[in-house]
Amino acid sequence: MIGKESTVHATQTADEQADVHVISPDVSTARRAFRYDLVLATIIKYAILLLVTAIVMAPVATAILGSMRTTGEFLARPFGLPRNGIQWTNYTNILESDSFWTATKNSLIITVGVAGINIVLASMLAFAFSRVRFFGRGLVFNILSFGLLFPLVVAILPLFIQIREFGLIDNLWGIILPLVAFTLPYSVVILRNFFIAIPSELEDAAYIDGCTTLGFFRRILIPIARPGLAAVATLNVVAAWNEYFLPLLVLTREDKWPLPLGIMQFQGQFGTEWALVMAYVVILMVPALIFYMFAERYIVTGLTGGELKG
Repeated sequence: MIGKESTVHATQTADEQADVHVISPDVSTARRAFRYDLVLATIIKYAILLLVTAIVMAPVATAILGSMRTTGEFLARPFGLPRNGIQWTNYTNILESDSFWTATKNSLIITVGVAGINIVLASMLAFAFSRVRFFGRGLVFNILSFGLLFPLVVAILPLFIQIREFGLIDNLWGIILPLVAFTLPYSVVILRNFFIAIPSELEDAAYIDGCTTLGFFRRILIPIARPGLAAVATLNVVAAWNEYFLPLLVLTREDKWPLPLGIMQFQGQFGTEWALVMAYVVILMVPALIFYMFAERYIVTGLTGGELKG
């Protein structure tokens, strides 16, 4: 009996091994096919990313390369490399001009004014819409959110009439106030989401400790919502720094022009100094890029998890 059982067991083991040998090639083939599909998908993904990056960076590369050459070289070969050395005089001519620093001062006033006023108003409105209960809160918030549907360009005619009626032509406040009005809706929406994500238990604990509503807003809510404030500040700074269309309509005096309008000083009646224009564009991009690099870590921090754990 033992011999028979051993024979049966040995036969079953042999059959199982045979099955394994039969199945193993199929499994290895499937694994190789899966790895091939994974590698192919990765290659396609990176190819698409490189293509998109090339499309986005092409204008930037054109501006940088154009700023290093003369206007003649740029017109002859817009995408070529400098053959006669880098023309640093394009940058020095701009940086040594008084009009450039006047435009820089105007841009800084507009940018700081728009970002500062927007952050103050948006944080208070977002606090009211997220933490204060009052009749018609949802309706008022929906009306404010409608501002997201109307960009500045759509309302430029009635906006220009209002600016003229208030006597703000050739006045920097004629740029600051409209930009605040048109950037306020999305700033409120962003900060409201940040404020809602903050646990209500934190607010209750603050009130138990004797903190007032204004104290909770100023001492607890604002420090915790730094990622949201940084995101709003970055969006407003970039929008105000690069605004071109509204200053073009409102500002007629050259001493009031911000940096985006300063490009027009290189346009003559019969030609344009394209090398200086490209150098001017590169200089215009640098401050916004530097600000974004410093504010990026706050934007991607998260809502409140990291802040509360710290």
